[in-house]
Amino acid sequence: MPSSSTRASTAAGTTPAAEAAPLSHGLKQRHLSMIALGGVIGAGLFVGSGAGIAAAGPSIVVAYALSGLLVMLVMRMLGEMSAAYPSSGSFSAHAERAFGPWAGFTAGWSFWVLLCTAVGLEGMGAAKIVTGWLPGTPQWMWVALFMVVFCGTNLAAVKNFGEFEFWFAALKVGAISLFLVLGVLAVAGVLPGTDSPGASHLSHFLPHGGQGLIVGLLASVFAYGGLETVTIAAAESQDPVRGVASAVRTAMWRIALFYVGSMAVIVTLVPWNAPELVEKGPYVAALDRLGIPGAGQLMNVVVLVALLSAMNANIYGSSRIAYSLVQRGLGPRALARVSGGVPRVAVLVSSVFGFLCVLLSYWRPDDVFPWLLNMIGAVILVVWIFIAVSQLRLRRALEREAPQKLVVRMWAFPVLTWVALAGMAAVFVLMAREPDTRVQLYSTGGMALFLAAAGWLWQRTRARN
Repeated sequence: MPSSSTRASTAAGTTPAAEAAPLSHGLKQRHLSMIALGGVIGAGLFVGSGAGIAAAGPSIVVAYALSGLLVMLVMRMLGEMSAAYPSSGSFSAHAERAFGPWAGFTAGWSFWVLLCTAVGLEGMGAAKIVTGWLPGTPQWMWVALFMVVFCGTNLAAVKNFGEFEFWFAALKVGAISLFLVLGVLAVAGVLPGTDSPGASHLSHFLPHGGQGLIVGLLASVFAYGGLETVTIAAAESQDPVRGVASAVRTAMWRIALFYVGSMAVIVTLVPWNAPELVEKGPYVAALDRLGIPGAGQLMNVVVLVALLSAMNANIYGSSRIAYSLVQRGLGPRALARVSGGVPRVAVLVSSVFGFLCVLLSYWRPDDVFPWLLNMIGAVILVVWIFIAVSQLRLRRALEREAPQKLVVRMWAFPVLTWVALAGMAAVFVLMAREPDTRVQLYSTGGMALFLAAAGWLWQRTRARN
């Protein structure tokens, strides 16, 4: 088995240079900064956190803090590798450097399936909001419209993706910042027309005991998905190393402020068992409680923007992951065709796969579609494990061979890397205990094993040739 340094030097000849050269470098530092900032504020935060609050009660703050700490460690590890080896393949390219093509194949294609499926799910969520405003219009029509718009945006030029994400992120950051300011003023009792609830809604901190906290923790872990996009996008920026370093170094306060801070405000303002937390969403429910006219509908607009932003980012991310895999000899060559600095075939294929997922939700809602959702349920954890084990190996190779590339360093290496791996193992154990998440765990595990076997066979076939 070749050493890690041999793998790193071998991959270095193919991954950054050969892969990045045909792509444009149209993303500016302001694009990357806002993508990093807005990427933290994902659709999962606005849409999925209500169910977590209903399960965990006020202890959802602890759940988000714990999972946030894990995500910070993962982002720090990914940032260290991405600053040293900028690549649109991100963690997939790093896994290949560390363990060989089979690892890059497994991490990359499983993440591609996740992103493409998420494009369809986010399109359906956005369409549901629009049909609530325009009843009688078919949801599939809105999904198709959103698909065409963002597929076209990504086909044109990478700077178009950057501009869309810049303004989407600016709106999300502005909205959640205003929400936090209003919420803190209301909690403090200084917002006109509102009375402070004090700590009255926090008396039952663990209403469903430890079991509820576990459900909330699992919900919060998957709400953080999407943070990886900035390391993919950095490869097409004017200064990839600076972009990644800046994004990773500010991750801690962004996660603490936007996720943990907003959860603390919501559970203080709204009783944890209020039905509107799930029916309307936690942010709309909190603003309705404040009695601000039209605030709830305005937040629905922000949720719509968050979903559209996620669609745009996932079409971009899936196309770049696919392009990177093919450039490294880990997929069909047709996906590597680039024109105008954009891998347009990869963009089209990723968009079509996403729309196919939407059609499956209509054609096979009782068997194929739920199976697909279960299959991607724990992919993000598989990716995080690849990030951690790759960083363990590549960090030592970097220290020996190119210490000047360690612009971003993992804290307390290797102790915190092992702590992160232990945290991921704990999440796997918790998923295995819960009936709903157990199915997701086994389905994702089956897909990962299948891809690992396919990647190993691909690697063997390539080695013979």
